[in-house]
Amino acid sequence: MPSRTSARLAALTVAAVCSAASTVVIAAPAHADSVRIHDIQGTTRISPYAGKQVTDVTGIVTGVRAYGSSKGFWIQDPNPDADPVTSEGVFVFTSSTPKVAVGDAVTVSGTVSEFVPGGTSSGNQAVTEIVRPTVTVVSSGNPVPAATVVDARSVPAAYAPAGDPAANNSINGLTLRPGTYALDYYESLEGMNVQVGDVRVVGATDPYTELWVTVKPWENRNRRGGTVYGSYDSQNTGRLQIQSLGKVADFPAANVGDTLTGATAGPLDYNQFGGYTLVANRIGTLKSAGLERETTRKQKNGELAVATYNVENLDPGDATFEEHASAIVHSLKSPDIVSLEEIQDNNGATNDGTVAADRTLAKLTDAIVAAGGPRYDWRSIDPADNTDGGEPGGNIRQVFLFNPERVSFTDRAGGDATTAAGVTEERGKAALTVSPGRIDPANAAWKSSRKPLVGEFAFRGRTVFVIANHFNSKGGDQGLTAQYQPVARSSETQRHQQAALVNAFVKDILDTQKNADVIALGDINDFEFSGTTEVLEGDGELWSAIKSLPKSERYSYVYQGNSQVLDQILVSPSIRRGCDFEYDSVHINAEFNDQISDHDPQVLRFKP
Repeated sequence: MPSRTSARLAALTVAAVCSAASTVVIAAPAHADSVRIHDIQGTTRISPYAGKQVTDVTGIVTGVRAYGSSKGFWIQDPNPDADPVTSEGVFVFTSSTPKVAVGDAVTVSGTVSEFVPGGTSSGNQAVTEIVRPTVTVVSSGNPVPAATVVDARSVPAAYAPAGDPAANNSINGLTLRPGTYALDYYESLEGMNVQVGDVRVVGATDPYTELWVTVKPWENRNRRGGTVYGSYDSQNTGRLQIQSLGKVADFPAANVGDTLTGATAGPLDYNQFGGYTLVANRIGTLKSAGLERETTRKQKNGELAVATYNVENLDPGDATFEEHASAIVHSLKSPDIVSLEEIQDNNGATNDGTVAADRTLAKLTDAIVAAGGPRYDWRSIDPADNTDGGEPGGNIRQVFLFNPERVSFTDRAGGDATTAAGVTEERGKAALTVSPGRIDPANAAWKSSRKPLVGEFAFRGRTVFVIANHFNSKGGDQGLTAQYQPVARSSETQRHQQAALVNAFVKDILDTQKNADVIALGDINDFEFSGTTEVLEGDGELWSAIKSLPKSERYSYVYQGNSQVLDQILVSPSIRRGCDFEYDSVHINAEFNDQISDHDPQVLRFKP
C-alpha cells in the first residue's frame, strides 16, 4: 500500500488549494433566496445549487473544526423536512478559525460548492459545502439537533448502486435510495449530527487519531474481533471511520476487537482517507477486549518453515530492530527461511545513490541473535538506484534470511540488478542459472516496482526454490466509497503482468522437474480471491496456501476496517498434494495501534 504518512502530509498541504481546485460546478452562477439546507443538499450527491449564491441559510452549529487546512463548521436545520433522502446538515468552509460555537443559531450566505477530497482524479465523492461565507450569529446556547442513530438496522445490506454507464459509472446523478444502499444512506446524512453506540473497533487507532468501527456486530466477524473482507461484493457496510474534534491526547488508543461503549456522536463528514467519517465531539468509553499478539508453533526436525514478513521500510535509523527481532524469534519461532520485504538501504530515505543494505541486515541479524535466535545468513541483490519504487532514496528490496544450521543456500554466481535468472537442468533436476537472481528484471512489468528475488535452497538433501515478491501497490485505485461504482482498480494491470512473469518462471522449473518444490511468497499487494492471484496460480503451477485456512482466518492486513489478505505464500503441486503442510497467518501487527509494521507475517511449514 502507499505510505500513509506521505499521503496524509501531502493531503494536509494541498487541502486548502483543493477546496477551490477540486470543485464541481454543474450550474451557472445565479442567485437563490432563503433556501433551506435540505434544498441545498437535494436528492442526489450533487447539490442543485452548486455554483450558486445562497442567502440567509439558517441552522444550528453542531461542530467546529478549528485545525488543519479544512477549517469550518457544520450547521443543521432543527426543523427538518419529511424526506429521508435530503440531508439536513452542511459544512461551511471558512478557511480560517471559525468564530462560532456549538449551539449557535446562525444565518449563512455564500456559494454552494462541491469539494472533492483528494481531487477529481481520485474518483472520490464530493462534499457539499458553503464557501466564502458571511456568517451572522443570531443566538447562542441553543440545543443541538438530536443525533440520528446509525446502527445495524438502519444501514442497508447492499453497499452501492451500479453507476450510470452514460456517466462513466458515476453514481453522482442518481437519486439517493437510503433504504436500499449503504453509501446512499450515509450520503443522506452528510453533514448531519449522527451517533453510534457500543460499537466494536475493526481498525486500530492510527497515528492520525483515526479508528474504524462497525455498527453491524456480526458482519463477517472473525474470532479476534475484526471484519473480514472476503470478496469484491462483500464491502462490509457497517464500517465507519471515527475521527475527533477534540484534543489528540483524548483520543482512545484502540485495538481491533475493543469497544467504544456509550455514545460516539458528531457530524458525518467525507474525506479521501476512508470516505464517510464520524467527526466526533463526543467519544464513547474504550473497553479493551484484551487482544494479544499471536505466536506460531516451532517447526519439527523434518519440517521446513518458510515465512514472509514486510518490515515496512526498515533502515538503520529505525528504533524497531529489537521488536522485529523478537517477532521473528518468539512469534514466528525462528523460521528456517524468511523472505523480508521493504528492507531499505544503509541510509534509508537519504537520496544520495547508496543502494547497499548490509548495515541494515547486520543490525537486524545481530538483534535476532540478541533475542535468542539463530545467526541468520542472508542473500539479496542490490537494486539499481531509485528504480524499484517505494520511498525515494530508500531502495527497498526483498531479502532471504536463512538459518545455516538448518538449511543451506546454493550460490550460483552472476546475479545482479539487471541479469535475468533462468532455469537449467542438472543431473535430471531443475537448477537456477544464477542464485540469488532476479526474474526478468528488464521487463516493463517491473517498472518502478520490486523485481522478484529467486534463490535455490537445500534442506535435508531436497532442493527448494523460493521466489520472494513485492508486487506493485494499490496506489491509484479508487476507494470503496468512490463515486464510480463498481470502482476501478487500475493498479491491477501491472500486478497481473508481474504475476504472469512469476508464473511463467515457475512453469519453467516444473517443465524441467515436474515434482520440484517451489514457493512464491511475499507482499503480493492483492487478495487471495483477486485476479492477480488467479494469474499467479495459473493452471495449477501454484496455489495460495492461505486458502487452506477458514475464510474468517484469511487476512494479513487491516485497511479501513477490512481485515484482508495482501501477503501470501503460494506452493507448487508437490507441496500442496503432499497434504503435510501447515499455514499460519501470525497476527502481531495489523490489528494493533502500536504496530511495528502494518503487515502480519505468514508462515508455511512442510516436509520436502
